[in-house]
Amino acid sequence: MQAANPYQIGLDKTPANHVSLSPLTFLERAATVYPNTISVIHGDQRFTWQETYARCRRLASALQQRGIGKGDTVAVMLPNIPAMVECHFGIPMTGAVLNTLNTRLDAEAIAFMLKHGEAKVLITDREFSDTIAGALKLLEQPPLVIDVDDVVYTGSGKCLGEIEYEAFIATGDANFAWGMPADEWEAIALNYTSGTTGNPKGVVYHHRGAYLNAVCNILEWGMPRHAVYLWTLPMFHCNGWCFPWTMAANVGTNVCLRRIDARAIFDLIKEHKVTHYCAAPIVHNLLINAPADCKEGIEHGVNCLVAGAAPPSSVIEGMEKLGFNITHVYGLTETYGPASVCAKHPEWDNLTLADRTEKNGRQGVRYSMQDGMTVMDPNTMTEVPHDGETMGEIMFRGNLVMKGYLKNPDATNESLAGGWFHTGDLAVIQPDGYIKIKDRSKDVIISGGENISSIEVEDVLCRYPGVITAAVVALPDPKWGEVPCAFVELAEGLEGNEQAVIEYCREHLARFKVPKQIHFGPIPKTSTGKIQKFLLRQQVKSASAIE
Repeated sequence: MQAANPYQIGLDKTPANHVSLSPLTFLERAATVYPNTISVIHGDQRFTWQETYARCRRLASALQQRGIGKGDTVAVMLPNIPAMVECHFGIPMTGAVLNTLNTRLDAEAIAFMLKHGEAKVLITDREFSDTIAGALKLLEQPPLVIDVDDVVYTGSGKCLGEIEYEAFIATGDANFAWGMPADEWEAIALNYTSGTTGNPKGVVYHHRGAYLNAVCNILEWGMPRHAVYLWTLPMFHCNGWCFPWTMAANVGTNVCLRRIDARAIFDLIKEHKVTHYCAAPIVHNLLINAPADCKEGIEHGVNCLVAGAAPPSSVIEGMEKLGFNITHVYGLTETYGPASVCAKHPEWDNLTLADRTEKNGRQGVRYSMQDGMTVMDPNTMTEVPHDGETMGEIMFRGNLVMKGYLKNPDATNESLAGGWFHTGDLAVIQPDGYIKIKDRSKDVIISGGENISSIEVEDVLCRYPGVITAAVVALPDPKWGEVPCAFVELAEGLEGNEQAVIEYCREHLARFKVPKQIHFGPIPKTSTGKIQKFLLRQQVKSASAIE
């Protein structure tokens, strides 16, 4: 008979030695330990961590008074402004789930998300009133709408709801007694991703993963205490890669930015001594190609993370020449944003710029708080050799992987089959153990850091009069990384009108999803009628090379 384990006898979990992990605790600590440290800068506005904590508690209290509680969904359609920071804490303080909506989407997509996520409240900025008004008309049971009338916004957008955000949180209690989740597995956020289907999938994050990834951002980036972080990355995107929570843990300063503009970015970096920012390659390209006078006068170190489509070597080289310290990260919506990093080695500093760029351009190795990242043969679930040539699928395992897809058990089970999250990205493992993407098994197009479902675009194209078949692939683009390129097969006797088809797409798709090129003619297919997209990709690649 096996002896009892002495380390299990009388050593139980109690409130004294075990508490659920939640990033909400970072805010309380920041406000308690550093109450007067600046938390948020937005135009002429300044908030301290004590003030931000009070505002978040007011938001939570006001929501609770409206009946919002555990398991409810509160959606937000906001740019990078103080209210967006506050929603990352105030909404989950009630036990509800934060659903950040992509501000680039159209009314139909927003309506789908509000309905699928069963949002009871929508907090929205005036700038997006046209889109939101269109979305609300498509809903049988629209949510309570709270308008944000941002002090920096000067546009003509309308207020749609019954109350403005500042008036709403004024009804709440700054001493609201919010509670921790009973279980760290409880949902904290819902993020929709296009994936490979027309309808988006709702990716569910838990408190534990958000907590750990927020800390990992500090660890992997080597962020010092009280960093000054510029919000070039949209907070709607994977909850800003968890950086709203990271900055509370870091007790740093959030510098808000409503709209991407190269001159504004450089001005804010200089004015507030910004030390860190994150962005897709397109934003870095904007900075590299900005007028010379914008770049003058930066006399302190600036650190930047780049993700999205694998950054061109020109981006990494260009940022180095600017004097910015760039680090490449990789991840997906399903992994809370970045879950791997191209961890740098001191000896790389002695390499030529070209060799150093090659090293830094890889997807790298797992985050410290991710249990596993590798490349496997998806059929045998065995790791590929570390030879830099044998391709397989990148897979993740650990706490930085989503709970699953909301109301979609089949997709959840498929993506988590075999105890690993299947990314759909094809890659190799190089001899030093670093991973490098070679291709995408999904047909997702990553444009400016945003996913575009080729099937969604194809569905719209196929509704155009006379279209028999449509196929959409990625076209390399120096500004956006990738843009959609469409191949359209028309009924016999019809002639294609590229501009007319593009205009049709603009009526039915968000602007960034509209194909930049339309090619008319027969589309290559297999004997069973399956479109041979690899031939289309080769055609696009060859044409791009010639140009």
